Amino acid sequence: MEGRTVLLVEDSDAIRDAFTILLEDAGYTVLGAGTGEDALRLAADRVPDLVLLDMGLPDMTGLDVVRRIKAREDTAGIAVVAVTGRDEEADRKACLAAGCAAYLVKPVNTKTLVRDLPGFMGVSA
Repeated sequence: MEGRTVLLVEDSDAIRDAFTILLEDAGYTVLGAGTGEDALRLAADRVPDLVLLDMGLPDMTGLDVVRRIKAREDTAGIAVVAVTGRDEEADRKACLAAGCAAYLVKPVNTKTLVRDLPGFMGVSA
């Protein structure tokens, strides 16, 4: 979507690169981060429309990242979508309670993801 920015937080370079290509081909501007600290810095500096957040990061949990994004006045309105390999109901509930707009389990259906991104941001496609 032209004019929309996605912060892609993923510690795997290969996965981050693949998703960057997918999202850029769909018209998004993509900011990439491999750690929670980088994600928080980019979210504050650039205030993206959406964060796609891998929940298993090397420096902090995805839940910590969500909570810190939602705790700041300038970033609280950013839509955050949890992306994880854990298909556990307790994890899904924790992510949604922390403020995530959605909880996606890997492997993610890329066509569905691109289709659903505007809705996660609260905009029409």
